[in-house]
Amino acid sequence: MGSRMKAANGTMTLAEMKEFAGFAAATQRYIRRSLDIGLDREDAMLRWSRDVIEAASIRAQARLYARLPDIRATMPDGGGLESLEPFLAPLLTVSAFDLGQGRLTTFAAYRFLYERLVGAEVRPWLPAAFCSAAALPHLHPDLRRTLLQSISEAAATASGWSNRQPGFFPHWVEKVEATALPN
Repeated sequence: MGSRMKAANGTMTLAEMKEFAGFAAATQRYIRRSLDIGLDREDAMLRWSRDVIEAASIRAQARLYARLPDIRATMPDGGGLESLEPFLAPLLTVSAFDLGQGRLTTFAAYRFLYERLVGAEVRPWLPAAFCSAAALPHLHPDLRRTLLQSISEAAATASGWSNRQPGFFPHWVEKVEATALPN
């Protein structure tokens, strides 16, 4: 039983890696940067800031991501509608920021990031948060169209969601010169 469980976990982690590899380079970079900020893994300013504009974006993202612990803590567990506002309002605000950066251009990329930032428990709430944030008027109409067309009917109408936590959390990888590799 234990070896089957490890094989299943390995297979799922490999699938997550393949999914991440399928994202555009800018999306991959944004996801890694966001995980560094949201999970407090690295000094995001030092690692990711290439200019003053990106530095300002990282500072704004860090301010918004300060809400992530509250989002995790207020996630509804099937209660009534009154439990939605304390959870969904900050999730929508953070999502609107991320989508507004123009690097997460599909529901798949958004889901990939938010499963890691918030946890597997957020999956049932992601279609609503994504569609709401993607429809906000601060986004260019072409981006709104691209985002809203990226969510499949299956994702929008799923009757159930896995509670398996993600296993792959992409990190920055230093480039290695080909001449430095052993023969």
